Amino acid sequence: MNTANLAGIDFYAPSEIVARQLIGVVVLVDGVGGRIVETEAYDREDPASHAFSGPTERNMAMFGPPAHCYVYRSYGIHWCLNFVCREEGHGAGVLIRAIEPLAGIDVMRARRDAEDIASLCSGPGKLCQALEVTRDFNGRSLAQPPFVLEAAPAGLEIVSGPRIGISKAMDVPWRFGLAGSRFVSRPFR
Repeated sequence: MNTANLAGIDFYAPSEIVARQLIGVVVLVDGVGGRIVETEAYDREDPASHAFSGPTERNMAMFGPPAHCYVYRSYGIHWCLNFVCREEGHGAGVLIRAIEPLAGIDVMRARRDAEDIASLCSGPGKLCQALEVTRDFNGRSLAQPPFVLEAAPAGLEIVSGPRIGISKAMDVPWRFGLAGSRFVSRPFR
């Protein structure tokens, strides 16, 4: 399968383009998941990116082939799922911040011990817990099981704004979301 163009996404494109294209894509992990409603872009040229200082043992997957996973632990607590983009060796990715649950909702509720559907996957740590994404997913191809990606419908209204929870390049508007979605981690202003 050609991972350069998966679910209508050109994973060789710059991360801010891929982040926008991913809004509305359905991502399933072993049949559990939903529609991506919020993303953030990161690039090696970006001081807020894990790739900014070059490859390390922790971020090596971010420098790997496009349409693969980069998974890291945030604040030593939560796993975060990123989709690698650009050419191999560049160091760019898109953080999947939130999804609208569509498949396996009862499974997600059990994994998160939560009932409110709007908060099941409304943040990167929450969605990784709901989808059971761990460091074991680091470097895996999005074109192979347990992943399934389905193209976004045409005509979605996408909003953008500053990224969340970073201390560098805070004004860069590389956070993207589905306009009006109640499933995002924080409202767009």
